[in-house]
Amino acid sequence: MTTSVLVLVENLNEYLPILEQSGFHLILAQTPALRAEALATRREDIAAVLTRGPLGFYAGEMDALPNLRIICVSGAGYENVDLPAAEARGITVTNGAGVNASTVADHTLSLLLALVRDVARADASVRRGEWRKLLRPSFEGKRIGILGLGAVGMAIARRALGFGMLINYHSRSPRPDVDFHYCPSPLALALESDFLILATPGGAATRHMVNDQVLDALGPEGFLVNIARGSVIDTKALIDALQQQRIGGAALDVFDDEPNVDDAFKSLDNVLLSPHVGGFSPRASEDSVRLVCANLLAFFAGEPVLTPIHS
Repeated sequence: MTTSVLVLVENLNEYLPILEQSGFHLILAQTPALRAEALATRREDIAAVLTRGPLGFYAGEMDALPNLRIICVSGAGYENVDLPAAEARGITVTNGAGVNASTVADHTLSLLLALVRDVARADASVRRGEWRKLLRPSFEGKRIGILGLGAVGMAIARRALGFGMLINYHSRSPRPDVDFHYCPSPLALALESDFLILATPGGAATRHMVNDQVLDALGPEGFLVNIARGSVIDTKALIDALQQQRIGGAALDVFDDEPNVDDAFKSLDNVLLSPHVGGFSPRASEDSVRLVCANLLAFFAGEPVLTPIHS
């Protein structure tokens, strides 16, 4: 019997045939309306769900699917998947840990370079027929602080070393396999950073980890890049710090209520914005679907999944 997979992700369509070629039947529900319709009309059919962290999958939705056996998250983050509910129902959960780390790191450095060197405003000035020149910081010898030294954080660190930057980091515990300087808290990290990069998972444990105190510690010559989740930073505190120029600037790829972005960010000229595309590239997207496929094939063959998540 063909296994039906409810597909909620909206950014992997080009590579979904990989799943079909492996024998899975896909039920596309990539809008809230289609999602609700599928849960109401295909409840007996669905054995697997493909989602991503911000889209999540919730306890009530699990209750609506009596034959659901596995939830696959396409990226590393799984903050809106109700893990206790899944565990209580015997539903396996997997994610795409590390699969797009290189792409996210590339985007992070792109944002940092463009922000610190003021590329967007320089481009705009030339297009307006101006010849605006400002002295902007260079990178060699600067201290980069990475909040979260997982696969993405490590990929960022490797790239930063190529620019001659000094690496500081904070994570739940020091990593014995690196020589980078460990800071015991986000506040301590900000105090020792010229550039603060947020690369930690989202969710309740990291909510508003970056607050007024951390931003003040970063200071008026410090720059922040968030490619983690919008919830990691207190958005009101960030807007205040930017408006009052208590930090030098920020580049944001993630927001609290995507795709809605606070209008205050759009009015500031010390902010660089991108639409949560840090992990998007042809290679990362294909690798993500291939990992989902490998997890599904292993699970339905009665074998251990490759990237299990536990509550």
